[in-house]
Amino acid sequence: MLLFLLEWLSSMHYKAPTAFTYFSTRMILAAATALLVTIFLGPRFIKKLYEMKIGQAIRSVEEVPLLAELHGKKKDTPTMGGILILFAMAVSLVLWMDLRNVFTWILLLATLVLGLLGAADDYLKLKYKNSKGLKARKKLAIQVGFSALVALYLLVPCFSNAISGKKFFKQPVAKEQIVTGKRIFTSTLSMEQYSKQFYLPFFKDPVLDFSTGIAFLFIIFVITGASNAVNLTDGLDGLAAGCLVMVSMVLALFAFLSNHIDLARYLNILYLEGSGEIAVYLFAMAGGALGFLWYNGYPAQVFMGDTGSLALGGVLGVSAVLLRREVVLAIAGIIFVAEALSVILQVLSYRYRNKKRVFLCAPLHHHFEYKGWPETKVVIRFWIISLLFAIIAVASLKLQ
Repeated sequence: MLLFLLEWLSSMHYKAPTAFTYFSTRMILAAATALLVTIFLGPRFIKKLYEMKIGQAIRSVEEVPLLAELHGKKKDTPTMGGILILFAMAVSLVLWMDLRNVFTWILLLATLVLGLLGAADDYLKLKYKNSKGLKARKKLAIQVGFSALVALYLLVPCFSNAISGKKFFKQPVAKEQIVTGKRIFTSTLSMEQYSKQFYLPFFKDPVLDFSTGIAFLFIIFVITGASNAVNLTDGLDGLAAGCLVMVSMVLALFAFLSNHIDLARYLNILYLEGSGEIAVYLFAMAGGALGFLWYNGYPAQVFMGDTGSLALGGVLGVSAVLLRREVVLAIAGIIFVAEALSVILQVLSYRYRNKKRVFLCAPLHHHFEYKGWPETKVVIRFWIISLLFAIIAVASLKLQ
């Protein structure tokens, strides 16, 4: 909206500050907006949730007795606080992002679809006693369906042309830049071509060129996996929100650098015109998550619930796919990966090893609680690990 306003002022021969058109400026403003919205609306929002009696469901004593004892005091703490983060991000999007960039709409669609999915899951858990929400297959089907739409847009030219071919949207441009001596060779890639490339951190060039089928499945795996991984991490006060701040800022840095043709050439990374909008939205996520942490830190006054975790994880997955930085997401989001793997290993072991468990309790953060670690110690140590791997992910920009 700001860009439209600046263009209108320019057409009326008013001189507007050009600094507001810079991606760096809009990133800062988006983060500040989301942070302030969550902090100032937080008290009223939490009060409303209490009035609506939207309390967090705790796993039963029969299922996990020790965990029920440890978390019993959280029973009446309101959930669905993710609505506040998503609202703050949406406000930042409308104010500071380019509404003619197709990346803006893909990210907004991810927020809405996965946010509504999480809200439906939370609603069913709250409405029906002992309900576990949406059936896992139905939830997975919706996540896969949305991820497939993103994959179709990126990999099927007729599908993307039908959307980005409209005059309202700007078609993303990807360019590979090869420096030989003092000469620079630039080749423009179609969206289908760059979406099939697979990059590894610490390597300058793509290490693989996927076939369309493999790329399609890979995109679905990354988006769906990221959404569920963040959802599994959201089990202790402040854990998921703190990790989201770090991971979103790492991906935002990659998005910002990928949008600058000279910096992309200097760092030997893919130039992706318009990826700065992804950076703006990810900064809005970081600001929203940081503001939410004001109320979600121990002892939590509100939980984000599936409404927030499924949507925020999905946005990270979509951003990584658009930037071709899926492995960077896995490194910076090592906590999310570890939490998801712990659940997978636990389920497989229980099913195929005669009900034997690998961990005392899954996801992984509960395992350490069972070992006697205080909740705050688990969260802080996981944050430290997350920060360490975020630094490693950023270091891959130069060490290649």
